[in-house]
Amino acid sequence: MLAVQKFYTFDRMNSTINLISLFSGALGLDLGLEQAGFVLKAAVECNQFAIQTIKDNKDNLKNKKPIIIDRPMSLKNITEICDEILKKTTLKKSGCYVLAGAPPCQPFSTAGKRASLKDSRSCGFRIFFKAIRILKPKFFVIENVKGILSAAKKHRPLAERGPGFPQLTPDEEHGSAFIELLDDIEKLCKDIGYCCSWGLINSADYGAPQVRERVIFIGSLDGHFIWPGPTHSKGGNNGTKKWVTLRKALKGINDPEPVYNKFNKRVSNYLELIPEGSNWRALPNNLQRKAIGAAFKSWGGRSGFLRRLSWEKSAPTITNNPKTKATMLCHPTEIRPLSVRECARLQQFPDKWNFFGSVAAQYKQVGNATPLSIGEAIGHAIAKAARKKNKGRHAKKLYCADPMLLRRIIQRPKTMLNPVKMRKIKSIEKAKSWLNNGENKRKGFEKYESISPKEAALVFK
Repeated sequence: MLAVQKFYTFDRMNSTINLISLFSGALGLDLGLEQAGFVLKAAVECNQFAIQTIKDNKDNLKNKKPIIIDRPMSLKNITEICDEILKKTTLKKSGCYVLAGAPPCQPFSTAGKRASLKDSRSCGFRIFFKAIRILKPKFFVIENVKGILSAAKKHRPLAERGPGFPQLTPDEEHGSAFIELLDDIEKLCKDIGYCCSWGLINSADYGAPQVRERVIFIGSLDGHFIWPGPTHSKGGNNGTKKWVTLRKALKGINDPEPVYNKFNKRVSNYLELIPEGSNWRALPNNLQRKAIGAAFKSWGGRSGFLRRLSWEKSAPTITNNPKTKATMLCHPTEIRPLSVRECARLQQFPDKWNFFGSVAAQYKQVGNATPLSIGEAIGHAIAKAARKKNKGRHAKKLYCADPMLLRRIIQRPKTMLNPVKMRKIKSIEKAKSWLNNGENKRKGFEKYESISPKEAALVFK
């Protein structure tokens, strides 16, 4: 693991760098970048509640009059939107600014239906890429869910894989959607001259009080730059601090009348029997099957079912709805989900940052946001890159900033099967035959290991 790195800000250089935000949401990523010295000049968002949240909190931004473009983005109108941004902000194409955003992640989320590139929302990446081509910012930042690494262009349910079903098509293999996105970014790099690196980071390693893994792409016209080293670790090793606990994160919170949606009586009755830091497995054996229903026969950890949080651990990933069956976030000592304000604290929003809309709409804005410490760490890395003298190294290249991560991805299978007991045909030999006699490795990622591990300078546990 890397030692804690010294941070640099644009303010130290007696200058600032402007920020354009797409798919802005409640501005989580942008607030983090602001903490690194950036100034938000324009935000593009179409959700009416998120737009109102931005407007209601403008006084809490460095630039209290950002341009807010309130309309949906599409491949057809993104040129018009980019022209409007440039005109209203007086910024110029190929200017020294950052274009940042988190395209809709639902198509790739493991908590969803994994529709992948078949889902029209995945077009958000295409829109972002087109905006890069139009604006040609000096830097760009894209954030998305971990599930994008294994997403397929076309999702086939687990129950329809294995002996007795047709072979997978290339588009149904794990990682096929991600390979297509990488190919698109690589073409962008070659056409315009970016050096773009990507990696998987855990927000807890950067001071956020939740375990939240996210894939980050960082593009630079200045060439290769070193990613920020983690400031925290689970055990507090190698000069880092320990992960921030739920207790520390919520200390002193002013939430006398917490806003949340109640659990139903059935769920509440089960949660009464579950101690802090436990889940459905803490129930008496005779209640477990009834408590989680069909999931009892499923496989995997199922750790989110009837989950009560622990004061002494970091929180799990904050989602759009803390009372959802499989990703529950129950308060450690009360029979209720975490409140909107508590979730916002765990995403590191300032306490004075207010959210607009129904309770569900507020939860959604908070859950879709990026923890501020991630944006801040990325911003510091970009600021440091802007100061360096030998610019342009690895221009026009796309690479994985973490060689260990890339090797793990390459070694993962191109598909997974249900456990034998859940398959229609239980023969191991037929399963191997269906998997092409054990040739079940993903291909296409090797070409992105284009620089040495030492130069990548990004090390994860």
